[in-house]
Amino acid sequence: MLVRCLYASRPTSQPSASLLSDILDQSRRNNPARGITGLLCYTQSVFVQVLEGDREQVSILLAKLMQDDRHQTVTVLLFEEIAERTFSGWTMGQVNIDLVNPGLLLKYFPKPKLDPFAGTGRTAMAFLMELVATGAIGA
Repeated sequence: MLVRCLYASRPTSQPSASLLSDILDQSRRNNPARGITGLLCYTQSVFVQVLEGDREQVSILLAKLMQDDRHQTVTVLLFEEIAERTFSGWTMGQVNIDLVNPGLLLKYFPKPKLDPFAGTGRTAMAFLMELVATGAIGA
């Protein structure tokens, strides 16, 4: 059974290019064997990640992420069964939200900044779907 897990966290320190590269490299190296695909969105103060795959594999990875010392305040925003993947093209896609048009952020959030803790999981997921539709995701 396929599931989608959307979570948000705050970095324990300001994410450097090296840290982000390490996270993405680790995901891209490990996710194919687990059958996990997804997307990581980030700013200097928040991570939002969606994971798609087998329920057991996604749950195991989520438990590891909750213990990862690079994250704090890990909050599950959405966990749902899905009929098909939305992020199947990426072992782990990426979006630097600081480069996204502020108008797009205002469409989904109270201010032109990514704040998944202020809204619903469905709102955050709709925002990610719009990123897919607009081609904002990097591989």
